[in-house]
This record gives sequence, structure tokens and C-alpha cells, in this order.
Amino acid sequence: MPPTITEHEFKAHCRTTPQDDDKDETDLHLYRMTRYSDGTVKLRNSNIELMDQDILYHLALGSESHDLQEMFGDVKFVCMGGTPKRMENFAHFIMDEIGYKLPAGTQLQDISAYSYRYSMYKVGPVLSVSHGMGTPSVSILMHEMIKLMYHAKCIDPIFIRIGTCGGIGVEGGTVIITDDALDGQLRNSHEFTILGETVHRPAKLDKKLARELKSLASADDPYDTIIGKTLCTNDFYEGQGRLDGAFCEFTEADKLNYLEKLRDNGVVNIEMESTIFAALTHHAGIKAAVVCVALLNRLNGDQVNAPKEVMHEWQQRPQILVSRYIRKVLAQHGQLKSLFGHQGSIKSPRRFKLVQQESQAHD
Repeated sequence: MPPTITEHEFKAHCRTTPQDDDKDETDLHLYRMTRYSDGTVKLRNSNIELMDQDILYHLALGSESHDLQEMFGDVKFVCMGGTPKRMENFAHFIMDEIGYKLPAGTQLQDISAYSYRYSMYKVGPVLSVSHGMGTPSVSILMHEMIKLMYHAKCIDPIFIRIGTCGGIGVEGGTVIITDDALDGQLRNSHEFTILGETVHRPAKLDKKLARELKSLASADDPYDTIIGKTLCTNDFYEGQGRLDGAFCEFTEADKLNYLEKLRDNGVVNIEMESTIFAALTHHAGIKAAVVCVALLNRLNGDQVNAPKEVMHEWQQRPQILVSRYIRKVLAQHGQLKSLFGHQGSIKSPRRFKLVQQESQAHD
């Protein structure tokens, strides 16, 4: 097992700026719990090391059926979004943006096709994964993606959620980078029930990463890119103060008063995934960000009425910003050229078949 990181190695790795100095001690403690000295992901669960095989049911992968280090060891960016089609489109988009070339006669494959739940595409150092809708779906995927990073021995991966949202006081088409993720009671945490007990974990995102993403917005972009607080709810209708659900026991005045209260607290958008995404990445010591596009201004209504072609263009905007960041990081490391990926390696055909069967059995 690799040794844990030292304070000297941590500071060299972080390259802290003056405004980050007061965070050194806390960050060092978290980093020691979640990283080995070579920067690879360390799980906060010793049970995994004792298992003969760790089957990632919902990804149709296994630690002994697949050579996960060979398949995913070069991953630097894990980009997630709600629908399989959106993330398939992003995979093709990022492939062009970073100059990634597939071997002749091959095409992008859905690595998790046999799970029938999530879709995952690998484009060199980028994973493009669908996470479904709402916190339970994201939670399942996040556990298995973090374990995948561990088994693959990925070094300091960065997770970015690319999504859609409702704006509060911002117009449709605005790109929003989350500063703080808040729950329905405006707490910067996510509430878990574990063994019957309530547990709160901080829903912290990397503020430096958020600022860096914001800096990549171009003055030539025909839309605004802003940073603000995001409200994460457990429901699309009543939980977000919508008047158009199957049930509604409040008035339009009540709804508008609530939305104004959110705006007064710095909330600029509403979605359903940010707190669980932030809480689990922070608990794993993984740098993470959330970038969404607003589909409407909720102060003006509840239903999305933009034409389909406009919606399609809006949803490309967060992808463009994230691609700029990925290109920048890869360029800094001289990795924009000669990117050749691996579509997968099977260590054990027998275990590979077992993992497929196990994934299909866990409905």
C-alpha cells in the first residue's frame, strides 16, 4: 500500500496562494485521509481492501473482472450530467476540443451499457458520465465513481457536474457556476440518514476552481456567466415552489415571496443534484465544480417555453466553458496532442461475464 502524504508533499502539491494559507491545516488533514503520497485516491472505507472483488454494479465494472488501472488510470476529469444523450454529445464534443483521436475503425462506446442505468464514455483523460435525476441517483453513481478512481489509481481527479437549472433573477441561457450548494433549509450541507441516525456533511465545492472557470468566460460570449449560490431540492415541483405540479397548496404570492427570500440570500439558481455532489466529492477530498445553464427565470414562470433549438444551444454553453478549462489544463501539461485512448481491458473473461450478470440482476 502506498504511504500517506507528508505535509511537505501536500504543500508542494497544493501550491497555495496567500488567501488559501488559513486553510492549510484543515486541507492537509482531509488530504491525508483521502490520498496516498503519489496523489492517488484513498478510500475512507477499509472494507474494500478486504474484498476479493469489488463489483461496481451500476457501472457494469469489477475490480478483478476488468483491468481498471489500464482502462481508467489516466483519467484527470470526470464530467457528469443528467441524461445519457447529453453526456454522449459531450463526449463527442470534448473529443474534438482536445484533439483526441480514436484508433482507426473504432468509435466511442458506452462502457456501462450492460448496467442499463448510467452511460459512461471515455475520451482520453476525460470521462463523460450520466448521473440521472435527483440526489439518490447521483449518490449511487458518486460512490461507484469514487471507488473507480481508487481502483484505477487515478491521481488527483477533478469532478465537474454539467447541468441545467432554473434561474432566480437571471434569464434563460445564463451560465451559472455554483459557489455554495444549499439544501432546502439554506444549509451548506447535505443530510444523510445512516443506520437510522441523521448525519450532515459539508456540501463544499472548490472555490478556486469556480473562480478559474469564471475567468474562462469570454467577453465575446453572447451570454452572461456568473457565480452564485445554488439551491438543491429533493423535488422538481412543490420543493421548488412550482405552481404547475399535481399538487399545490400555496399561492403565487407565497411562491414569489419564497423566491425573493432565496435571491436575498444570494441564491441564483435551483436544481436537484448539487448538495450530494458537493458533499461526496468534499468527503472524498476531490476537487469539484458545478456548472449549469438556466432554462428560465423562475420569477417569470414555472414552465420552460424556449424552442427546442434554443434549448439545445443553451445546453452547449456549460460544455463550452468546461472544455475551455480542460483544454487549458491539458495545454499546461503538454497533453493536447497525440492523445490515444484505451477502450477497455479484460483481465478475466469469466469474472467479466459474472459482473455483467450481477449488474443486470441488481434492478
